[in-house]
Amino acid sequence: MTRREAAAWLAGHDNFCILSHCRPDGDTVGSTAALCLGLRKMGKTAHIMENTELSGKLAFLHEGLTKAAPDEGDTIVCVDVASRSRLCQGAGALEISLRIDHHCLAESFTALELVDGDAAACGEIIYDVLTEMGLTLDQDIAKALYVAVSSDTGCFRFANTTANSFAVAAACAATGAELFPINQSLFDTNSLTKLKIQGWIVENTRFFRDGQIALCAMPYAVEAEATPDDMDNLSGFLRSVEGVKLCALLRESGDGVKLSVRAVPGWDATAVCAPFGGGGHKGASGATIHMPLAEAEMAVEKILAEM
Repeated sequence: MTRREAAAWLAGHDNFCILSHCRPDGDTVGSTAALCLGLRKMGKTAHIMENTELSGKLAFLHEGLTKAAPDEGDTIVCVDVASRSRLCQGAGALEISLRIDHHCLAESFTALELVDGDAAACGEIIYDVLTEMGLTLDQDIAKALYVAVSSDTGCFRFANTTANSFAVAAACAATGAELFPINQSLFDTNSLTKLKIQGWIVENTRFFRDGQIALCAMPYAVEAEATPDDMDNLSGFLRSVEGVKLCALLRESGDGVKLSVRAVPGWDATAVCAPFGGGGHKGASGATIHMPLAEAEMAVEKILAEM
């Protein structure tokens, strides 16, 4: 679908339940909130399905917008979800009418979809759709959109940032919404626990290809006392090491080993995750590996050695 077609489709439906993805980041949380608020502003009934993994830093965006599950007859839309397996807990079997996404390599699993791989964040697409619907941004919608776009562009530092990313941010700022507290909370504040975990990563990361590739395998015990906010963007932390072009972080969890890969332009994060059924973008990709941590580390190292 085009943005205009998606806007017309949304205008022609009601009683929306909007889904985010598992381990929600700022883009899926902000985008779902902006869409929900926008639909409500147009007189629609709209809710977001509760995401039990929502972090404390982002919870304010969904306040007053959620319900436990869709009601019978709801129009179900998912936002920033690359595959059915990435849907939030409890949503995997739901029949979804529309997917709005920017993961161009994602699988198609909905009746209709609006996917634009050139968008740096799904929030940019949501902004365009709401604009096509004739909506004027208010401060609450602006805050949600700003969180979405700033999160997926690393506060406009990542290589995926475009002129349109800045244009959407400017439109958010033009509403008078206070954006400094968002920047400070998301990008300038770390807990002592997170700093200690980062220190552990520094001491236990191995480097390859003259320091261009970094690999770290982290046992669950290291993060046992951490919150979701403490674990946010740890892969990005590894990429910040001077000389690193591609980094892979493995985290032991109850349902497998979580692999997160980050890469600079010219390197492909999806090439590391695809063999394990994962995906995402060339700059940021992820997968779940169903092996013990030591075996998963060896499997990833083998892929890295061939790059």
